[in-house]
Amino acid sequence: MPGDVFVLGGYQTDFARNYSRDNKDIAVLMDDAVEGALDSCKIEPREIETAHVGNFAGELFCNQGILGGVFAALRPEFNGLPSGRHEAACASGSLAVLAAAAEIEAGRYNLACVLGVEYMRNVPAKAAGEYLAVAARTGHEFNDATYVWPRAFSNLIDVYDERYGVDYRHIARISEINLENARRNPKAQTRAWSYGPKSFTEDDEANPRIEGHVRRDDCAQVTDGAATIFLASRDYAEQWARRSGIELERIPRILGWGHRSAAILFRDKIANSREQPQVFPHVRGTIEDAFRRAGVKYVFELDAIETHDCFAITEYMAIDHFGITAPGEAWKAVEDGTIAFGGRLPINPSGGLIGLGHPVGATGVRMVLDAAKQVTGTARDYQVDGANKVAALNIGGTTTTTCCFVVGK
Repeated sequence: MPGDVFVLGGYQTDFARNYSRDNKDIAVLMDDAVEGALDSCKIEPREIETAHVGNFAGELFCNQGILGGVFAALRPEFNGLPSGRHEAACASGSLAVLAAAAEIEAGRYNLACVLGVEYMRNVPAKAAGEYLAVAARTGHEFNDATYVWPRAFSNLIDVYDERYGVDYRHIARISEINLENARRNPKAQTRAWSYGPKSFTEDDEANPRIEGHVRRDDCAQVTDGAATIFLASRDYAEQWARRSGIELERIPRILGWGHRSAAILFRDKIANSREQPQVFPHVRGTIEDAFRRAGVKYVFELDAIETHDCFAITEYMAIDHFGITAPGEAWKAVEDGTIAFGGRLPINPSGGLIGLGHPVGATGVRMVLDAAKQVTGTARDYQVDGANKVAALNIGGTTTTTCCFVVGK
């Protein structure tokens, strides 16, 4: 049987900070996340036995690859550690988590450092869009789009509208909830941003179109950011708990996980789901895999969800794929307040990608960190009362790579 994987904690950088403007490079961003995690968890650098870095586009934004080597240069103690980088677009951080967890489960190592990072604010928005577009099937899809990803997820709105009908007010309300949640998060990129009475409407001046149906306030942010977590075996967790003066049972674990990939073209995914209840059956399958491994039989056994909302329609999709509503009826969970901060099953209490920010390679790691914060009662102003079990859903591309974790005590 695989061993337990404990989440000891970690650290997230301030997603509002522009590292380029401060003349700090990606190595400084990585170092800030590692230093913060070491200090938060009271772990010495020499204790780390393996490291995994999640990053999507370091070569494009920073002209820098082989980030495992950049990690090794952060501390003298890291020189010689096994380390490497994982890439799956917006799910890069989750692949790093999965790889580190597998090493812990296999008994190879007792303590793993998982770092997710993306440095993105050093180029104009148009260039950033072009760099991010390489996660689509280059030259085969969305060729007429100025911004590929808003176009792709505008097409997802079309699919939902065709199959079930969509009211833009529900999509806009998802954005509004996540931005409201972000105000409670001291690390959120948008925590001090202001919005007007028409910001979440189809008003072309207050909320302009980006591509198709997707408007400005439906979109996640371009963000500099990094997040680090420490994953540990039971043996190490027991030692760490004793010296920290806490009970082992209070340390969260990865209770279950799911990971599936689909063909890269959006149109192939949609064609393959024509006769299926969900728009993305492989996303539902990923969630079911995580639930099965975690022993979760019913979505409302969860106390909160951190989900991918690169665009508001992505969260709309996640609502019915989690089984919170029947397929095509996500609007009900929006209207009745189920997903709001004080609702029956809050989604993105952190602010999500729209409110908190979306440093692409860091997002999957940050989600697991926020899930761990929730179940240990350390999320402060965005703490969900009584949270014991939290899921995280992270996707790359047009759900080309999908990962789900259930974190609990």
